[in-house]
Amino acid sequence: MKISDLIAKERRRQQETLMMIPSENYTYPEVRRAVGSVLMHKYSEGYAHRRYYQGNEIIDKIEDLAVENAKKLFGVPYANVQPYSGSPANATVYFALLQPGDKIMGLKLSGGGHLTHGHPNITFSGKYFQSTQYDVEPDGRIDYEKLEKLARTENPKLIVAGTTAYPRILDWKKFAKIADSVGAILMADIAHIAGLVAGGSHPSPVSYVHIVTTTTHKTLRGPRGAMIMITEKGLKLDEKMGEKIDKAIFPGLQGGPHNNTTAGIAITLEKSMGKTFASYAKAIVSNAKELADELLKYGFNLATGGTDNHLMVVDVRPFGIDGKTFAIALEKAGIIVNFNTIPHDPNPPFRPSGIRLGTPAVTARGMGKPQMKQIGKWILEVAKNYSNEKKLKSIKLQVKSLCKKFPVDLA
Repeated sequence: MKISDLIAKERRRQQETLMMIPSENYTYPEVRRAVGSVLMHKYSEGYAHRRYYQGNEIIDKIEDLAVENAKKLFGVPYANVQPYSGSPANATVYFALLQPGDKIMGLKLSGGGHLTHGHPNITFSGKYFQSTQYDVEPDGRIDYEKLEKLARTENPKLIVAGTTAYPRILDWKKFAKIADSVGAILMADIAHIAGLVAGGSHPSPVSYVHIVTTTTHKTLRGPRGAMIMITEKGLKLDEKMGEKIDKAIFPGLQGGPHNNTTAGIAITLEKSMGKTFASYAKAIVSNAKELADELLKYGFNLATGGTDNHLMVVDVRPFGIDGKTFAIALEKAGIIVNFNTIPHDPNPPFRPSGIRLGTPAVTARGMGKPQMKQIGKWILEVAKNYSNEKKLKSIKLQVKSLCKKFPVDLA
């Protein structure tokens, strides 16, 4: 089968199913055109106006625009738009500001953190640095008093305030107080919530942290890239922090930037500045809360009892199934989620007790509260009929019908 045929099949799959993995979204047609443009042909090692290759006059202007858009949107004095994705962005910060063996403190993976936040043994962040990790309570929430006690005991060089499966608003002020009390660098990883921050639906960390990392897709709806931003507080801590980050990316960890992605980022950030995007961010949260309420009504257990943002972590054990089995059944019904650990999960990671789902992509299609109610009903039906292939196929046809009413342009 030709690649073009496989791409067409994937396009249909995205059009006809409900994309509900929180880290996935539909980007803009303009972004897809930029990412697929002739910009991918150019090498541009170095930075704008400081390249190691000729022929970058236009590329420099594109990168300048992306950087300025990032600084304007998030209110920061420094931004680097060259990281290839979120994990390299986090690696860059550690490489630039820490020495091997320094101690970092981040949220446990099982509590909703990310692998790059110091997960021990199998990740670079846990292998080349000392790692101490804070956790969530049985109810799924961060206890900031316990976090502070741990920080005072462990005295980390850098604290990561960031999550990948945490459904509540992060208290940046409390994180800052804790980090300042032990003299730690405070890094906010807002990969999941960057669009909510940009749209005003989640508080910004910029006034409280030293450095911000984020991906540019997820709730931002951009291409698969990343950014590193330094705040005024960060530059006061170390006026050369920006230079250190630049050198850590190139030549430290990467070669030339992906100029097609840089252009897509510039477009995305510009689109994120308007009232339309703010309304979108608000609708993401509204839809997530509506869906969470529906699931609670039907007997599902949700980590923290609900959500403040775009995602929820759902304990499916009340229905006598595990998260992986349920995620597979949902896929057969046209609802795409991922299996996920719940706080203090008694089950192993490859067959956890829960699923993770969110509303960025269905909101991008224009769906609202009535559709969230319908999706909640379908999720309940799948839970009750997860081994009934005929029933799952019937739901999939209904999902396809709903998707046709809320088309997404993937041309």
